[in-house]
Amino acid sequence: MTLALLVFIILLLLQIPIAFVLGITTIAYIIVSNNMGLMETAPQRLYSGLENYGLLAIPLFMLAGELMNSGGITKRLIHFSKSLVGHFRGGLAYVNVIANMLLASIIGSATAQIAMMSRIMVPSMEKEGYSREFSSATTASAGLLGPIIPPSMLFIIYGVQSGASIGDMFMAGIFPGILLAITFIILIGYTGKKRQWPTQKRERISEVMISFIKVIPALLAPAIIVLGILSGAFTPTESAAIACIVALIVGFFFYRELKVKNLPSIFINTAVTTATITLLIAMANLFGWMLSFERVPQNIATWMVSLTENPLLFLLIVNIFLLIVGMFMDGIAALIILVPIFSPLIANYGIDPVHFGVIICINLTLGLLTPPVGAGLYIASSLGQVKLESLIKAIWPFLIASFIALLMITYWPDLTLWLPSITK
Repeated sequence: MTLALLVFIILLLLQIPIAFVLGITTIAYIIVSNNMGLMETAPQRLYSGLENYGLLAIPLFMLAGELMNSGGITKRLIHFSKSLVGHFRGGLAYVNVIANMLLASIIGSATAQIAMMSRIMVPSMEKEGYSREFSSATTASAGLLGPIIPPSMLFIIYGVQSGASIGDMFMAGIFPGILLAITFIILIGYTGKKRQWPTQKRERISEVMISFIKVIPALLAPAIIVLGILSGAFTPTESAAIACIVALIVGFFFYRELKVKNLPSIFINTAVTTATITLLIAMANLFGWMLSFERVPQNIATWMVSLTENPLLFLLIVNIFLLIVGMFMDGIAALIILVPIFSPLIANYGIDPVHFGVIICINLTLGLLTPPVGAGLYIASSLGQVKLESLIKAIWPFLIASFIALLMITYWPDLTLWLPSITK
C-alpha cells in the first residue's frame, strides 16, 4: 500500500490527469501486492460504479446548460441583474454575483461558469474602472455558486455514492448558495465604500419590468426543476430531461437564437464533458475499491473517532481536512473517494447525510480557488489575463468570506435541512 501511495503522489506531481492517476495507482497496487485475482474483477468494478440511474442526470443537465447558453440566456440574465443593482456603488460587481447565482441554476459546474463569465464580465468591469485582478477574483468566486445552487453535478454524485436523496440535496443547496452570494455582496459593499467606486444611473421602473419580462423564459427551466422536485411531480433525473425540452423551446421559439446548425457542437461538447466525468467516476470507483480492500476507510474512521467524540469538533476537523484535500485533488475524484470513508462516521456522530453532503461539496468546491492545484484559479487567470500571483492575492478576501459562510452552514443545520424537510 505504501508503494501505491508513492505512485499516486508522483503521478499527481507530474500533473497526470487525475482519472489516469487513480487507475494506474490501483493497477500498480494489484501488481505489487501480487493479488492477481483482483485483476480479473477490476473491469467489473470499473463499470459497476456507473450502473446507477441517478448518474443519467449529469449528461442531461449538461445538455440543458449547453442549449440554454447557446439560446441567448446569459446576456439576458446579465442585463436583468444590471437593471436591478447596477446603480449601486460597485454595481457591476453586484451584477457579477447575481448573474452567477442565476446561471448556477442552469449550468451546475463551477469551472464552466468561471470560464464563461470571465470572458463576459472581466472586460466589462475593467471598462467601468475596476482593476482586472478584482474583476477576475469576483468572477471566479461567484462561480463557486455553480455546484451549490441546484442543479448540481456534485450533489448528484454525492447522492449516488452515499444513498442520500438527490432531490433533498438539490433543495438543501438553495439557502447555502444564497448565503454564499450574500457574503460576497457584503464584501463587495465594504470594498466599494472603502475605494469610493462611482455610482451609475438608476434604471427606470419600466426598463426593469421590460428586462424582467425578457428574462422570464430563461428562468423557466430552473423554476420547473425546483417546483417539480418540491411537488414530487418528477425525480431529479426526470427534471433534467424536462429542462432539456424547456431549453430547446426557449432557445428556438422565444429568443430564436438557438439554430439547428448549433446542435452538433452542443451535442459534441455535452458528450466530451460527460465522457470526462464518467471516466473519472469509473476510475475513482476502482481506486475506492482498492482502499476498501486495504481497510483504509475503517482505519481512518477508527482514528478520527479516537480524536474526539464531540460532533461539533469532528465537523471542524473534517472541514480543515477537506479544505486541504481540495487544494491538491479534483473535487469529483475526492468526493467519490472520501464519501465511503465518511459515511459510516457521520452515522456514529448523528450527523444528517444531506447536511454533511452540502458541507463536503462546498469544501471541495472551494478547492477550485486554492493553490497549488485549483483549476478555477488557472481558468480565471488565463481568461482574465491576470498573473496568478496577483489573482491569488485578490481572491483571499472572497475565500475568507466563503469560509465564514461555510462555518455558518456547518453549525446551523437548519440552513440546509429546513427546505428538504418541508417537501416530505
